[in-house]
Amino acid sequence: MDKSKVLVSFIIVLYILFVGSEFTGNQDLSFYFDNLITPSIALMYIFFVKTKNIYFLLFLLFYAVADIFVLILEFFPVEKRPILSDYKYFVANSMYIIAYALLFIKIIKSLCISHLLKNFKIHIIVLTILNLYLLYVLQVIVEPNIVMNIDYYFEMLYNIVTLLLLSAALLNYFHKDNQKSLYLFLGVLCIVFSEVIDIAFIYVAKRSVLSFLATTLSLGAFSFLYYQSKMRSKSRDESEFMLTE
Repeated sequence: MDKSKVLVSFIIVLYILFVGSEFTGNQDLSFYFDNLITPSIALMYIFFVKTKNIYFLLFLLFYAVADIFVLILEFFPVEKRPILSDYKYFVANSMYIIAYALLFIKIIKSLCISHLLKNFKIHIIVLTILNLYLLYVLQVIVEPNIVMNIDYYFEMLYNIVTLLLLSAALLNYFHKDNQKSLYLFLGVLCIVFSEVIDIAFIYVAKRSVLSFLATTLSLGAFSFLYYQSKMRSKSRDESEFMLTE
């Protein structure tokens, strides 16, 4: 059997086990299965995609290492977890921020900024207004749960990077209008929705359905991103796309 299919099957099994554990009330097991999904997708990219983009590779590595880091800390004794909670919060989320920033750089490097400013002025203005509104809403949700001022600004930085990534992916799709850019946009869109649901899960209500939706969107996001990484970008006039060898 193709080794990549074995890893795909493993990821599907992890997801099924996550869903089963989440809805049977075993949150600890569901957490473990959830945090193994992205590292498995990162391994697929490393071993089965020959032509790699350094920024996309680093994006996957930072995200996967953050998931593994959080997972490892869960094996520490219960009495030490409160001491490690702040450490886990800042280190893991810093790695997620770096991961999103690297994906943002990957997208921006492929764009002609002067072309965007010339042809998509209205789009950029609307996206800016929408991002400011979404940032305000997210900060309103987070603010009542903030303990220190640094947490507020850290959350703001996280949300800004995430929204900038979504805007870059959307402008990339407007500009290139091909299937690769569409998959990239859908992947980023799923990431952002997953992050928003995570905020609702953490700060509003810890419900299994929210955890399920967040992980499902995250799996969808990394699936779209993985498959677009195997595509060659072609002009908008071409109806087909090619996969790398």
